[in-house]
Amino acid sequence: MKKLFAGALLLASMTMQAQMKADDVKTFTLKNGMKFLVIEDNSIPNANMYLFYKVGSRNEYQGITGLSHFFEHMMFNGAKKYGPKQFDQVMEFNGGANNAYTREDVTVYTNWFPSSATEVMFDLEGDRISSLSIDPKMVESERGVVISERSTGLENSPWNLLFQTAQGVAFLEHPYHWPVIGYEDDMKNWKQTDLERYFKTYYAPNNCVTVISGNVKFDDVKKLAEKYIEPIPSQPAPPPVNIVEPPQTGERRVLVQKDVATPYLGIGWHVPEAKHEDYYALSILSDLLSAGRSSRLYSSLVDKQQLATQVFASFGESFDPYLFTIAGVASKNVNELDLEKAIYAELEKIKKDGVNETELQKIKNIKLMDFYSQVETINGKSNNIGTYEVFFGDYRKMFDAPAAYNKVTAEDIRKVVTKYFTKANRTVGILKSNTEE
Repeated sequence: MKKLFAGALLLASMTMQAQMKADDVKTFTLKNGMKFLVIEDNSIPNANMYLFYKVGSRNEYQGITGLSHFFEHMMFNGAKKYGPKQFDQVMEFNGGANNAYTREDVTVYTNWFPSSATEVMFDLEGDRISSLSIDPKMVESERGVVISERSTGLENSPWNLLFQTAQGVAFLEHPYHWPVIGYEDDMKNWKQTDLERYFKTYYAPNNCVTVISGNVKFDDVKKLAEKYIEPIPSQPAPPPVNIVEPPQTGERRVLVQKDVATPYLGIGWHVPEAKHEDYYALSILSDLLSAGRSSRLYSSLVDKQQLATQVFASFGESFDPYLFTIAGVASKNVNELDLEKAIYAELEKIKKDGVNETELQKIKNIKLMDFYSQVETINGKSNNIGTYEVFFGDYRKMFDAPAAYNKVTAEDIRKVVTKYFTKANRTVGILKSNTEE
């Protein structure tokens, strides 16, 4: 079995190397500081443009929380050349589509389009970056939209309510303390000057990395960037986020009451940022615990002990130390404390006995196959290359990732579990109905 996994790993690595290499990514930086990464891929007649703005809720402070997410909405509401709602209309008329998302660390805009419409996409993006309309009437309309989105999300999703509450307890000083969507009182009281200053500071070309993949030519992309983007002036570098969350020195627990059929449980442990040497071991651990029905948590807690109806682990990239989360929903008539104890028992098994090589190699194989399947598509290319450039500091590290995963040993897994998964370092959130009189 081990040889089978190792052989598949080698085959996938060889296939990926044949398909795409670091040298296939061509780069240039405009005079205003915006960096472009270009991947020519003529396998389909389409292309995409991913814009990674290095701004998220991490860059906010109390009084303006939620602004990053708010501007994700505002970026579609009109600029100097293309008025309200015209961004979508023009893109769709040219056969394109778009999306966007905001996280704690970044706001990312994604455009997909026929390569024949590439110049139109540059025109659209250049317009809204250079001259976004922050019209007070539109601000008030969109303010109502995001406030409604916040209240609806908390009302309809037990997970949103639980995770937002627990994260606020896990982080006491760092900006990861507040939710990405922001606080309602802040949202109601943003000032026009707050909006204008925030946009000018963070939607500057020197605060953005743009990735373009597909049926494009590097020289053509560069000419279009110089025509539509380079005239936009750069801005002073955004203020650095210097706040460091103090080490947690004792378990924190929070109880949220909501009408649910069975209790929800979320446990978060402080872990390092993406650039840390433990990133790949923690990433493998996440899959080892909860990727698929044969994973440790699912097979033990859902299939065998029937303590939970669902269970999962969550770990991803971040600029600053963040959380590794394990969460689950208790089965009917199961006490959430029994589910919690069972999760700790699985972690203790790893601390004591480690993981076997066959199990580890299987996860490595899954990691690499997932990675390879992503970079087969132009969307996967842009998303992964942009993620490595922004979170890891260099897109070339994406091509080192298979080797980095393969270097992780069973002892590395045991060490990270022993190091980070301690009682003093965890925050426990429980959401359940109020059944007490």
